[in-house]
Amino acid sequence: MNRLKSERLHIDDAVAIVSPSWGGPSVFPHIYDLGIHLLEAWGLRVVEYPTARMPAAELAAHPELRAADINRAFADPDIKAIIASIGGNDSVRILPYLDAAVIAAHPKILLGYSDTTTLHLFCALHGLVTLHGPSVMAGFAQMAALPDYAAHVRHMLFVAAQGHDYRPYAQYTDGYPDWRHATKAGQVNTLRPHEGWRLLQGQGSVDGVLFGGCLEVLEMVRETNFWPPADFWVGKLLFLETSEEAPSVETVSRILRSYGALGIWDQVAGLLVGRAARYSDEDKLALEAALVAIIGGEYGRPDLPIIANMDFGHTDPQFVLPLGVRARLDCAPLSLQLIEVWLR
Repeated sequence: MNRLKSERLHIDDAVAIVSPSWGGPSVFPHIYDLGIHLLEAWGLRVVEYPTARMPAAELAAHPELRAADINRAFADPDIKAIIASIGGNDSVRILPYLDAAVIAAHPKILLGYSDTTTLHLFCALHGLVTLHGPSVMAGFAQMAALPDYAAHVRHMLFVAAQGHDYRPYAQYTDGYPDWRHATKAGQVNTLRPHEGWRLLQGQGSVDGVLFGGCLEVLEMVRETNFWPPADFWVGKLLFLETSEEAPSVETVSRILRSYGALGIWDQVAGLLVGRAARYSDEDKLALEAALVAIIGGEYGRPDLPIIANMDFGHTDPQFVLPLGVRARLDCAPLSLQLIEVWLR
């Protein structure tokens, strides 16, 4: 399948804000506004679509309205990027209302993570390159406190380079102060030293096409008509992360086994695992042990490179990972790099 890449952003470009999942902006407008102000400070023209600030109850009742905003944003030639306001837990409900023909005919930047994984998957199945990264409320709203994060995201949106070397951030944080306390808006929880990426198994270097997202969200799509065909997984550098709900290691293990039953571990080129949010150190070690035991042991892939504790998902700062773009994973020394342009 030909991969459809979007144009990079320029100053004064219009970006659409939509709420494909939860109506968080109507609940915590002071957090949402911080993210909007940062985008405007970058010289972008923010266009808030009707769902952006729609009351949460109304938004929840109308998945078709959420999809309509996304269809309109893709169809509008003035819009250069579509950014999710925040994640949630039911974007799978909008998938039947998305217009595949319109979306495939108008490739543009789609940015978000968590529940936005469903949209990334839908776009990937129709050949579009999209960007797994921050949302307005969970990411952009906190970037003033994380300048290295802001610099990385801005680079990934505004630059069309032939490649990119990812490097671990020096520090990370697991969550934000309670959003109900407006005086702490834009702040992050205590920063901790990064323990580094961890090679769980594998050796050498592998190339593959990036694809992935939130494990629990992908699980909602599995065995539906929106799940990829069997050959989709061939040569993928699969990246997976867990949400702030912190599913148990036992739950994750069941999902890993289901992927094995689907033949996914036989086909992918490598596995990148995001730093687990709200896991204890013991849980992180147990998860890593389960990955090796299940993928390397039960499903016979001890050769498959698996890198854990990487900077993406539900902790900050996180990487912007372009789905559908070729990347190279080296096991010694550990490195991840894009090996082609991700935006035109």
